[in-house]
Amino acid sequence: MKIITASGPVIVRDNKVLLDKSGDDDFWKFCGGKVSESENLKETAINRAKEELGIDIRFLDDKPFLMYTPKPGDEKIDVLLVHYLADFEGEIFPGEIVKEWAWLDIDNLPSDIAPNIIPTLEYFEFIGK
Repeated sequence: MKIITASGPVIVRDNKVLLDKSGDDDFWKFCGGKVSESENLKETAINRAKEELGIDIRFLDDKPFLMYTPKPGDEKIDVLLVHYLADFEGEIFPGEIVKEWAWLDIDNLPSDIAPNIIPTLEYFEFIGK
């Protein structure tokens, strides 16, 4: 069994959440990615936000949301997702791996979102449980 740990920020403004479609995935997700051996969870969130969206984040909460999920299509890989509430200033400049990004209305999210979006938004109390 292999375990992948991934970390990223959750950014919400005016009842809209910042999501992107990137890499090989064709669904909306928070920016973020795998934690490398040389990074801790917060460093990964900072670095992936910069790489994916060209933004410098600041953390708003030190209590991240944690979620376990098996990797879709590969039951021998467990994925631990760690999301920090964050914000940023300036403009978004998406990196090469980002196919699309958007501020999506929390009350009208599309069906093609990652399975961690709703539980994470519930944890940070942007939507009711």
